[in-house]
Amino acid sequence: MSIIGIVAVDRNGAIGKGGSIPWHYSADMKFFREQTTGHACVMGRRTWESLKRPLKDRLNVVLSRSAGVEARAEESEAEQLPQQSQQPPQPQSPPQQQGGVIVLPDKRSVLALAPYLSCHLYVIGGDQIYRMFRPEIEQWIVTDIPLAVEGADTFMPTDFLQNFRPQRSLTLADELKVTFYERA
Repeated sequence: MSIIGIVAVDRNGAIGKGGSIPWHYSADMKFFREQTTGHACVMGRRTWESLKRPLKDRLNVVLSRSAGVEARAEESEAEQLPQQSQQPPQPQSPPQQQGGVIVLPDKRSVLALAPYLSCHLYVIGGDQIYRMFRPEIEQWIVTDIPLAVEGADTFMPTDFLQNFRPQRSLTLADELKVTFYERA
């Protein structure tokens, strides 16, 4: 189990504008899904609220002290439960890894959960969560977005890759470059 930060940044280090991601690249979304599926994704309340629904096939770990977030998590789980029917039960397929939602109040609770995970823990944002987990992040996966967002209001710290070295990179569609970093 590793703790991995995954982020997309524009040319100026921006990651957000007005509470959302200020770009949409299908290749980036597909890459994010491929990297994080089957793993746990820790996010802050605002990132959670920006999602339309829990990230499918991932354990959604939401950091919040707000009871409203818990209610939303319960509603989301309830929506995923099959509805009762009058038909006899059908044979079940073999169990598959399923997602879910856990709301935890602080970083210590997330780190206490980590040893029990049989998967990686991806730190997916936002800004405060990246900063909070910075000392624990062992690897970064950074997608460089080939534009500069005007009016961006959320940025990664300029030195977030300090003490990390690039291991490999790949190019996605739309001139997106992804670099994998490991702690030096």
